[in-house]
Amino acid sequence: MNTSNESIERPSSRQLTPLEARVLGVLVEKQHTVPDTYPLSLNALTSGCNQKTARSPVMNATEAEVLEAIESLKHASLVFESSGNRVPRFEHNMNRALGVASQSVALLATLILRGPQTAAELRLNSARLHGFADTSSVEAFLDELAAGEAPRVVKLARTPGERENRWAHLLCGEVSQDMPQATAGSDDSVSRTEFETLKAEHKQMASELARLQAAVAQMAAELGIQIDGARES
Repeated sequence: MNTSNESIERPSSRQLTPLEARVLGVLVEKQHTVPDTYPLSLNALTSGCNQKTARSPVMNATEAEVLEAIESLKHASLVFESSGNRVPRFEHNMNRALGVASQSVALLATLILRGPQTAAELRLNSARLHGFADTSSVEAFLDELAAGEAPRVVKLARTPGERENRWAHLLCGEVSQDMPQATAGSDDSVSRTEFETLKAEHKQMASELARLQAAVAQMAAELGIQIDGARES
């Protein structure tokens, strides 16, 4: 499905760090979902890396750490810096650097951002990056990525209770067979960190509401106003 260029593949043969992979995944995602702001500034790219939805795992990288990852990716020809902008902006070069088709880039980015998934989940979660006709089409590109001397993905063995095999990317090296499963449609899912934040916010709002209710009750009592639902003394 694609024609690899050996001279282009060499710089990207090394394993990536998780943050370097996340930077690539975010650049691919935002290229398709927010094309008006692509290439991305460092600030936008950092925000995308630390995004809490549609990310597994959730990260908390600083701009300095993201910039360090960008510089490393630039040396591997995986990321370019756009010229002629007052604010530096960055774009990916995965198609040429890895020698793969745009469909494969969409699948790799989805695996990078969301973790191991089945072919059906990949088709659903990559829909904004590329519209695959069916699951068989996804599997064909995955099989191609898994073949050759430098496989980019691997099919994980099924665990008890699983009906389909999951796939994982190999850009950061070998993966564990028991990696956590991504949640299909995870745009609407809530991470544990986000859940704890929401719980704390709910507790604070409940406390504020109680104080307001007490203040209103006191004012009403001083003015001799009966509030509906209030208990009579």
